[in-house]
Amino acid sequence: MTTPSHDEPIVVPMPAPIPTPPVDSGVLVAEVTSNEDLPPVNARYIWFMVLAQFGVFMAFITPIAISLAVRLGELAPANQEYLGYITGAGALWVMLTAPFMGIWSDRTRTRLGRRRPFMIGGMIVGVLSLIVMALAPSVLLLGVGWILAQWGWGTVLGNLQNSTADRLPEAQRGKVAGLTGFATQVAPVIGVIATMGLTGNALLLFLVPGVVGVVLVTLFVTLVHEDDSRGLPLERIGAAGVIRKYVYNPRKYPDFSWNWLGRFFFYFGLTLNTTFTAFFFADRLGVSITEVSAVIGTLGGIGVLATTAGALGGGFMSDRFRRRKVFLVIGGAIMAAGMVTMALSSDLPFLFAGSLIVSLGIGLFAAVDMALLLDVLPEKQTDAGRFMGITGFATSIPQAAAPFIASGILLIGVTGADKNYSLLFIIAAAFVLLGGLVILRIRSVR
Repeated sequence: MTTPSHDEPIVVPMPAPIPTPPVDSGVLVAEVTSNEDLPPVNARYIWFMVLAQFGVFMAFITPIAISLAVRLGELAPANQEYLGYITGAGALWVMLTAPFMGIWSDRTRTRLGRRRPFMIGGMIVGVLSLIVMALAPSVLLLGVGWILAQWGWGTVLGNLQNSTADRLPEAQRGKVAGLTGFATQVAPVIGVIATMGLTGNALLLFLVPGVVGVVLVTLFVTLVHEDDSRGLPLERIGAAGVIRKYVYNPRKYPDFSWNWLGRFFFYFGLTLNTTFTAFFFADRLGVSITEVSAVIGTLGGIGVLATTAGALGGGFMSDRFRRRKVFLVIGGAIMAAGMVTMALSSDLPFLFAGSLIVSLGIGLFAAVDMALLLDVLPEKQTDAGRFMGITGFATSIPQAAAPFIASGILLIGVTGADKNYSLLFIIAAAFVLLGGLVILRIRSVR
């Protein structure tokens, strides 16, 4: 974030709607034209970026999809709600540390550049976290491992995305966002498929996806050049300055603020939907949590086609037609329809249909929203990591809060061991739909 003007109120990133502020035309020009003279990146950069983000998501989203649920089933089989507490705690830690990591990355001066040192360090922490989770003798240590995973792999992902903010021109943002969006959505699916036969071996269950992440991120770090950052200017800010950079004035960057809020609603709904997916499928199909991994893997594998259509189609078309907002509204609506279908389903065909619809919506929304974020991101040349860190609040706050809230929603209107998954998925659908509609308030991007 930039330091707020002294004559305007300082506002913490907002977890709730804000009124439409009056906008000066100069601000709109600044938001649209800032850093638009970047040269196109080459194919090497694009494809290694796609592979690296695929690797990160395979390494630390696969645990959410199946590995954490399997380990929790071994350590505390009667307490499914602990999964929400574990994932929420990890997201809370990232929420508190992400802006600091972004500021630190912006201000790093090394021969390797600003971003690559954090990718390397994040990988080391990420691999250690997977070992901790695999060998954890208690739920508490399982939670500690997940916090480390969120921190380590989240740092890698954050600096990959910082790199796109540093280097992508407007004309390539939708395409690259579509490709990386597709990769990050299919990576957990492939991770689940790759680990279907490993549920009896906790170490392999976590480390097989992790090895893929390490290999692919290492390819990016070693084969994609980043300029030496030692010659860049460095402003002294001190501890107080770092704290001030955690906040920003939404009146100065209104379109960034609306994008933040739309992303918040979308990821709140998405987190409500995905946290208990494994338990939801087991409940509806009447199978054990261990047996359901095969079903999720099969459905997810077929859902790759829907995700591909959403991410690639939305990303490329948003560049082609120079429009972002309409695709985000459509993506939110499609995903909401899929969640409602799943909520009302009781057999495999309807679960299958709902899952495909959700995959299409996720791919479309995530890809185009990333392109839109790069369009409205303030101060790309100097504070890209900082504002990307603030953007992280829009995902980490939902990831921290939604699992706790979901655990409570599951108990509404039921007794005994029953869980109200239908209500949970319907509420999730309302949030993702709202996320798409909020984006319409952005004025500098069509």
